[in-house]
Parts: sequence; structure tokens; C-alpha cells
Amino acid sequence: MKRRDFLKAGTLAATAAALISPKTGLHAAEDSAASVKKYTEIGKTGLKMSDISCGCGGAFPSGSLMLRAIDRGINYFDTAPDYGRSESYIGEAMKSIKRDKVIIASKFCNPMPYPGHLSAGASKDQYIASVDGSLSRMKTPYIDFVFVHAIGEADKDKDKELKRLLDENMLSAFEALKKAGKVKFLAVSSHGPSNMEDLLMAAVNSGHYAMIMPSFNFMKFPKVPDVLKEAKKKGVGVVAMKTLAGAKDMRLDFKGADFAQSAFKWTLKHPEVNGLVVTMKSVGDLDNYLPASGKEYTALDERILDKYARTYGSSYCRTGCGLCEGMCANGVEIAAALRYQMYFIDYGMEKHAMESYASLTNKAEACLTCKLATCAGACPYGLPVAALLRETHKTLTFNV
Repeated sequence: MKRRDFLKAGTLAATAAALISPKTGLHAAEDSAASVKKYTEIGKTGLKMSDISCGCGGAFPSGSLMLRAIDRGINYFDTAPDYGRSESYIGEAMKSIKRDKVIIASKFCNPMPYPGHLSAGASKDQYIASVDGSLSRMKTPYIDFVFVHAIGEADKDKDKELKRLLDENMLSAFEALKKAGKVKFLAVSSHGPSNMEDLLMAAVNSGHYAMIMPSFNFMKFPKVPDVLKEAKKKGVGVVAMKTLAGAKDMRLDFKGADFAQSAFKWTLKHPEVNGLVVTMKSVGDLDNYLPASGKEYTALDERILDKYARTYGSSYCRTGCGLCEGMCANGVEIAAALRYQMYFIDYGMEKHAMESYASLTNKAEACLTCKLATCAGACPYGLPVAALLRETHKTLTFNV
């Protein structure tokens, strides 16, 4: 090799080495892009999470996205056995990650299309087997948070859901798993549609839960802040979800501004909220979301959210509301159906949405021929419920 070529090769090798991140082995050119600026302790757990964190839902594409998220400062990852291949992708990434550098949350669930969460009355062995399956798929010795997932979704009867929330088999399984070093903390999530605030308040007051994960965004109803304040008072962590209020078309013509970032800043301005999780599907999501980290909520953000509310207020089904459900003569699971439609249309999670809709006992097929229209006028926000349900059934079943 000529001396000139040798020097050129050496320079290229040195440059390449300098671009390798010591965190994950990925190219560190991403260090110049937006990254996490703020970390907050989750309640009294001693664990500090990135204020904007990664929801590994059904659209989570690969372990490499997790590695890139870590290189950008994200350290909290929320998954579940019924989130497609999400846990397996995390397992692939964990080969390159020091375990104490990330916080992993999963759910008491079966590995099946959503919703696979364990119901009240499940045995202690079933709860333990659920966690063991997650540990195996994620190639990790422990989970930081294990959730009783989606409380208020499985049954409209609050007493029945309270039994799931405080199930003795579940609590006994958690204590056994904790003693074995397989889990650290117990958590609960809820996006309703039934009794979300009451159930989360019961969790906060029970003393069993270290963290709650409510739906919380700028278009929410007024009782959630009371739950958040009680959680903070008792040292229970709060991680928010569904912060994008439906994630509708977000091009609102505000030059140099971004709706998602404004929505995140609104959520994070509440001192009770330790952080938020948002579904991430690509590096583009990291680029779009992370500039909001650590930033103050401004008057411009307020104007952006006001415009979004005016534009989509009569088409966004408020997750957790459920006020229209009792009006349906056919017992259609309205809130769940419209949430899965949101996953399909607005989140780009088509397969996940269709599988979840197929699992409903009372789908919106009855709406195609319903003449009663008992749901008309039932939505306090003015949504045309019957029309939305007909479109939902057609979309999620390819029914034309």
C-alpha cells in the first residue's frame, strides 16, 4: 500500500471510530439531533425516567429503533406481551444494552392480539407465567414495572374491575416475583372507557401501586387532575399516555412549530406528571418528538392546541369518557371500537387495530342496519356516534 493510501485509510478508520457511540455501538452522528433534556423520578421509586419516553406498541418496528432511542437519551420503554413482537424486539436490543441503563415496563398479559390482559380470577401461576414469558422474550433478568393493564376496559362494572385491581392472586404473584428479583414495582394503567378516575384513585389509595398510567391530554375531562394530585401526595408516580388527543392530521400551518411537541409540553407542565410515553415507529418520530423535552409550555403552544381542538373536537372520541355507552340498545362497545379505529387511521397500526377489534364481543356490525339511533345526541362533545361506528366497522373488517 502506498504511503498516501495508508494515511487516507487511517484517517477514515479514525473518523469511523469517533462516530461510534459508547452507549450502544451505533453511529453517534445522531448525538447532534434532538435528544432528551430532562429526567424525573417516578414517584418514590428512585428511578428517573426521560420526560418523553418510548411506547413500544403494535407498530414498534425493531430492536434497532430501541438502540437509537437510547442514543438520544430515552431510557424508559413500555411494552406488553400482546403488543405484537415488541417484547422480542426489545430482547434483540438488550444484547447491546447494560440493563441498569434502561427502565422496562410490561404487563400481566397473554401473548396474543390485544387485549390479552389477565382477567380477575386468574391464578397466581398464570400471573407468574405471564412475567416469566416476558422475561424470556426480552432477554432480561427483571422488569422494573409490571402493570395491571387497561383497568376499566374489561368490564363496565366498577366492582368487578376493582376485584381485578386488588386481586389477591395477582398481589401474591407480584410479591413472589418481587422476592425472586424478577420485578421491582407494581403499576396500573387505564384509558377507560369505564370508571377510569375512580379505579385509578382506588389504586393510589390502596398502597399497592408505585405508579399509575392514565390517559391525559389537553382535551381531557376534569376529574383526572384530582387523581394526579392525590398520587403526588402519596408518592405514587404518574406516567401519561394518549397525550396526542387522537393524533389526527397534525399539519396546522404554524410555521416553525409542531402540534405533537405542543401537546407534550402541555402534559409535562403538570408537576404531578413524571413523564409520558408515546408510540414510536421510526427515527422520524424521535426527530419530531424529542425537541419538546425539557421545554416550557408557551403562548404559541396554547394557540396550536386551541386550533387543534377547534378542528378535531367534534371527531375525537375522548379516551376514557364512555358516557355514550349506556345509550346503545345493542350493547356495542363504542369507546373500544372507536379507539381501535384511531389506532388504524391515526396511529398507522392497521394489523393491531383489526386484531383488537375482532376480539370485541359486541362489535359495530349492528350499527350498519340499526334504525333505533339511541346513541344520537349521547356524546357530550357532539360526535356523530352512529356514523363513526358504521365507518369503523367497515374499516376494521374491510366490510364494504
